[in-house]
Amino acid sequence: MATQAQDKTFCENIQIGISSCLLGNNVRYNGGHKLSRFCADTLGEYVSYIPLCPEVAVGMGTPRPTIQLKAKPGPELDEQLARKPVSQWPEDQIIIRAVGTKDDSLDVTDAITQYGKDQAKKLQHISGYIFCAKSPSCGMERVKITTDTHPQGESIGIGLYAQQIMKANPLLPVEEDGRLNDLPLRENFITRVYAYKRWQQLCATGTPSVGELTKFHSQHKYLLMAHDPDTYYKLGPIVAEAKGREQQAANEYIALFMKTLAKPASRKRHVNVLMHIQGYFKQMLSSDQKAELKDTITDYRQGIKPLYAPLTLLTHYLREYPNEYLQAQVYLNPHPSEMRLRYSM
Repeated sequence: MATQAQDKTFCENIQIGISSCLLGNNVRYNGGHKLSRFCADTLGEYVSYIPLCPEVAVGMGTPRPTIQLKAKPGPELDEQLARKPVSQWPEDQIIIRAVGTKDDSLDVTDAITQYGKDQAKKLQHISGYIFCAKSPSCGMERVKITTDTHPQGESIGIGLYAQQIMKANPLLPVEEDGRLNDLPLRENFITRVYAYKRWQQLCATGTPSVGELTKFHSQHKYLLMAHDPDTYYKLGPIVAEAKGREQQAANEYIALFMKTLAKPASRKRHVNVLMHIQGYFKQMLSSDQKAELKDTITDYRQGIKPLYAPLTLLTHYLREYPNEYLQAQVYLNPHPSEMRLRYSM
């Protein structure tokens, strides 16, 4: 297991893109900010941020007129259908523009889109991105799209800038500030950031060898099983058949790996993993210790205790009875324990 010192050093190498307003910078349309204490104070102790505001970057200034995503009908869209909500339009007949809320002549669509494409190329090294929710430029999802006949809009869009970042970097862990207030989603995002950083480090000197890919897969066994045990077993053949096609295998592996981690780990699957790890100690523990560990896992399964309780006990036994395979398992230490991300799970 990594020591706290190793965790700190590792964290200092992580860079995350972030909507500038979330760090307290006064770049919003009204000259204010949208400070996220978790981002600025908690996560900020462990990562380096690259703060960006696309609307300021394209010259809109602060304060500035508000913009919205507005759908305009494509040339072949039936006139009657065009009067219905945009969710009912054919996808190939939807033209999305970022225009002024009060004045359609203010159109920053092309500028924000191009800025997104430019930044996507520059940010290949980052390990995650935190977007400002519901923003017509930075919203990751549920951004309101209006039409002439439905000015109230529907929350079905993606911010133009965020769309370009995610399109160019489909493996990149992304999240919104509001969703990070949900503790399981927060833990999932940070887990993905750290996992992606470990992959980036593995690939820093070139395509991973079969041996390196095998080791990476082995170290992440229980983390993957907590998210989706079926996918863990699907990843195995990719590793086993990687010889002679290392680059293709690496691409296939990390795509499925990150997709798997994007599925939040369930309590039931955590219990399954905890019981697997428990089995390594059955020959070492006394009957009282076994009973204590079993009861703690049961308490977690029933929601009486958080995940950190059985993990703390397992970590204690692992120090007392070292096991090289378990000590290498990322599941036991996917991110710094000081962040307390598993205290409410």
